[in-house]
Amino acid sequence: MSQSVAAAPLIGRDEEVARLARVLERARAGTAGAVLIAGDAGVGKTRILDELAGRAADAGMTVLTGHCVDLGDVGLPYLPFTEILGALADDDRFAAALAAHPAVDRLLGAGTDSARDAGGRLRLFEGIAGLLADLSDIAPLLLVLEDLHWADQSSRDLLRFLLSRGILQRPAGGAPTHRLAVFASYRADDLHRRHPLRPLLAELVRLPAVERLELRPMGDAEVARLVRALRTGPVPDGTVRRIVERAEGNAFYAEELLAATDMEAGGVPSGLADVLLIRFEQLSDTAQQVLRTAAVAGRRVEYDLLRDAVQLPEDELESALREAVERQLLVPGHGDTYSFRHALAREAVYADLLPGERSRLHGSFARLLAGRGHPAESAAERAHHYRESHDLAEALAASLEAADHAQRVGAPSEELRHLETALDLWRSVDPAARPAGEGIDSVTLTLRASAAAAHAGDAHRAVSLTRSALAGIGQDTDAELAARVRYTLAGNLMDVDSLTAAFAYSSEALAMIPAEPPSRTWVWAAATHVLTARQVGENEIALRVARQALRTAEELRLVDARADLLISLATLEKGGRRTKEGRERLAQARELARQAGHAPVEMRALFHLAIGNFESGHLEESLPWLTEGLDRARRAGLLSSPYPLEMRYLQLLVLYTLGRWDECEKAATSDAKVLPRMGGFTMGPALYVALARGDLKAADRARALLEGPFDWMAAMVAGIVLTDAGGFRDDPEAAVEAMRAAVAALTDDSGRRPDLTVRLAALALAPVADRAAALRLTGDEAGMRRWTETATELVELARAVAQEGDGHRPQGPEGMAWLARAEAEWTRAATGPDAAAWEKAVTAFDYGDVYERARCQFRFAEALLAADRREEAAAQARAARETAVLLGAAPLLSRLDTLVRRGRLGDPAADGGERPSPLTAREQDVLRLLALGRSNRQIGEELFITGKTASVHVSNILAKLGAASRTEAVAIAYRQGLITPEATASG
Repeated sequence: MSQSVAAAPLIGRDEEVARLARVLERARAGTAGAVLIAGDAGVGKTRILDELAGRAADAGMTVLTGHCVDLGDVGLPYLPFTEILGALADDDRFAAALAAHPAVDRLLGAGTDSARDAGGRLRLFEGIAGLLADLSDIAPLLLVLEDLHWADQSSRDLLRFLLSRGILQRPAGGAPTHRLAVFASYRADDLHRRHPLRPLLAELVRLPAVERLELRPMGDAEVARLVRALRTGPVPDGTVRRIVERAEGNAFYAEELLAATDMEAGGVPSGLADVLLIRFEQLSDTAQQVLRTAAVAGRRVEYDLLRDAVQLPEDELESALREAVERQLLVPGHGDTYSFRHALAREAVYADLLPGERSRLHGSFARLLAGRGHPAESAAERAHHYRESHDLAEALAASLEAADHAQRVGAPSEELRHLETALDLWRSVDPAARPAGEGIDSVTLTLRASAAAAHAGDAHRAVSLTRSALAGIGQDTDAELAARVRYTLAGNLMDVDSLTAAFAYSSEALAMIPAEPPSRTWVWAAATHVLTARQVGENEIALRVARQALRTAEELRLVDARADLLISLATLEKGGRRTKEGRERLAQARELARQAGHAPVEMRALFHLAIGNFESGHLEESLPWLTEGLDRARRAGLLSSPYPLEMRYLQLLVLYTLGRWDECEKAATSDAKVLPRMGGFTMGPALYVALARGDLKAADRARALLEGPFDWMAAMVAGIVLTDAGGFRDDPEAAVEAMRAAVAALTDDSGRRPDLTVRLAALALAPVADRAAALRLTGDEAGMRRWTETATELVELARAVAQEGDGHRPQGPEGMAWLARAEAEWTRAATGPDAAAWEKAVTAFDYGDVYERARCQFRFAEALLAADRREEAAAQARAARETAVLLGAAPLLSRLDTLVRRGRLGDPAADGGERPSPLTAREQDVLRLLALGRSNRQIGEELFITGKTASVHVSNILAKLGAASRTEAVAIAYRQGLITPEATASG
């Protein structure tokens, strides 16, 4: 007779339990926190969560649990949160809290409005965050999310929102956060390199209130303790040893191996699946039938659904369920549901099904779900079951229904997945059995999928899908549809910076549709062709086509197309968007687009209004346009599309340029929660802040932007950060290399170099000039000549690009300021600091770039000091220092303090160190340079004094230290601690 297996005790997790308990304690006290719990399948994540959930409940906390489910390629939007909301809806205690947040009703099946059109996705996120906050006011709250590795994209987005902004943020005024804790588990061994959860985890663990806890395999001694504790009677030592060997630290393996030791077959199976199936086969035939059926439903199944699928008398079903529960294969859950105790158990049973049996059961579940209420909400599950049952026609219909539902709840990634499933099924379904209706054909569905990809922020996938639509066009395809595919592809190609190809496809589209008689399709083909022509430098073609298309749009009264063409003309004519006239035309276009209800065109107008003001030096004036543009994008559900992404970047850039760095970083942190994969570049200005504040790891984060498919904006951001980082590291080689790589990557197919080249050249010139100046001091003529030649090459490149301008227009205030800095840096490299050149650079940055003006003031002060204009130098250094302190720009502040000390521009009493010394502050500076082997002339040049004065200081040092030579003076200084090797090693 077999010995019984006790409930699994919690062994070997004291440290982890204590850590999680402290999080709960802090949550009850009013400090919210989250823990991401990682571990391999079966290592004990669920067990430790159950333990902590029990403790939390005992302490008076409300515990809410949501599970993610593996449905293969089928996404079920917001599944764990739907489960949580369902539990809340069933409890009368929470009725008032739910009623206060009607936006969450869409996950309970009550919402019908379009999340995309009405900004419903953001309201849904904020509604759930508000609901959780209200619940935590009623009682401390523990939110448990299990199996995040199976989470759908929308659930991941919602979790990002909740943890980065919604429920962990500290309210204004320093008040406590919510009385809430979040524990979320995931299988670490399931996270391959491209698993979609990986980037989210990397992002979340950087948040101050989020911790990561890894459950490692148990030690052999702990597994042995577990095995013995699981038995109500003694376990032979040999059995314990064998289980410990095979369990490999996995608690679930150990439990299953122990349970299998009673089997008559003898021995222990080598694989866990075998163990699970041996246990499964010891059940009665009826219980096995029930488990097989439940395995097809998934990890969890409702009792009513299982009853209808298995078609057993109720008493037999209940007896079978009791048997499965007693053998610890199933566990009863909330809402009359049953779950496999571990996903591995379900997987093993499911894999053991015969193909025909599996197909039949999937078909049963599909039909049962179709007959229940809320058909749209179950569409994703039905699509999964129909596909696995090989009922491809029904799977196609359900996939399209699921795509429609995903669109309504604002889940573009899931919409895309369902549409791609539908397209895969399309070819296998008999034409007569396909759903009928306008726009339901393979080409149009593929175009819709490309739009979903664009809305989800995956521009490269949008291109791939549109190319697929193009390949699907046959000879009998309507010419207008064929043209629409081509100009859509052209637009998508522009989003991934494939400009020559975009121009080619827009040319084809325009050629396919005659201009007469006038048609909407021709107008939009022409409008796209204007954009692509502009991008490849064909401005004359762009102007001619734009004017012709505008006349046709006016004739046809196409208000949205007219607005789009006015935007293009505003950027092409009369000085473009930098002029008052250009911005007036953009404002007119924006109003027309608003009247037409065409959100993408309206956002394009708002973007150009904002960047037009920025390029003209009207930084403050650009911010309202950006705020309005992002708000419009949010309401339209288009925050991940190209123009809103660029507006996010520009908004942060304006804040950075104005010196509002804390606002910039705060906005970047807020934005990060909803950014698509291709939107990382928008964080660029926050990286500029981090670098300027001394965080050299910003370079690593910038370098990561270059991974994956090429993105122009990402390459731009990385180029700026990596080039400037070379200067911060005093590494001119790295700066020049980064600058050249960025210019090469950003130069278009026609060979036109980006305006950004001027800025990059100026940034690279700074460390080049530093190196040239250092070599001049040491008398290394060959080295100085080499770096001077590099400086000349860089400044000539900057001059050439500045002269070319954007479309042969002169540089705006920003470009001219960077050119002035490049010229000043070149002069510093070639002949030494020049006060007039740096004064010009300081004045040029007066348009509003606070930090760059301060950097130029530092160099201006340095040049003034070299010219013995000490009072002016002190004034410039003082002004720059005030800015550096205000911004928290520690590296700049350090360099300014060194300049003030060496040039004696501040209070002489403040120049001394803490260590008592017989030397004056100036003699201390001279001594440091002596230790570096500098000559009197070199000391004088570096300290802005004459060589004769330096000689006097050296003589005084020798006398005070009682040294007979310079070398002996340095040795005495080291012994007395007047200087240290660390202080002199860097030069």
